[in-house]
Amino acid sequence: MAISLVKGQKIDLTKTNPGLTKTIIGLGWDTNKYSGGSDFDLDASAFLLGENGKALKDEDFIFYNNLKGRNDCVIHTGDNRTGEGEGDDEQIKIDFSKVPSEIHRIAITVTIYDADGRHQNFGQVSNAFVRVVNEETNEEIMRYDLAEEFSIETALVVCELYRNGGEWKFNAVGSGFSGGLNALCSNFGLQAG
Repeated sequence: MAISLVKGQKIDLTKTNPGLTKTIIGLGWDTNKYSGGSDFDLDASAFLLGENGKALKDEDFIFYNNLKGRNDCVIHTGDNRTGEGEGDDEQIKIDFSKVPSEIHRIAITVTIYDADGRHQNFGQVSNAFVRVVNEETNEEIMRYDLAEEFSIETALVVCELYRNGGEWKFNAVGSGFSGGLNALCSNFGLQAG
């Protein structure tokens, strides 16, 4: 049975699941009914971060235009441009055994593509969640439903996976940013292209 988390909660991932090396981070959401004239295109991303909380190189930003991280430690399975349907809208696979030793954190984020141009924000998104699945058994280990009410934010840091004493832990972050992808990239030490 999956563990349900709340904002700010931290939990052991690999220590309580011995042998866990390959995970699927599934992210999903619904959009509220509103007639803005444009589809919502939410994009999941992963930032591989050093000890200082910053990305060490541009390749440490995994998203729809860069689907694989170093050593294939993180693989984005592709962009879903509508969020239609049930279940995960986008997935990011992580193989802990391949994560380079200088990477201490993996931040999982979601942004709204062209949010300003389409006049969209996370106040118009509901039922957002992230779940961690054991890739080998397809068992859901934990789930974090973002119950917070966001308003003008156009980017979210959903969760972080981080090293602690040789093990990996999960942190349910749920913090929003205005400024979309540019703000996130700047926060993690990268220049947005």
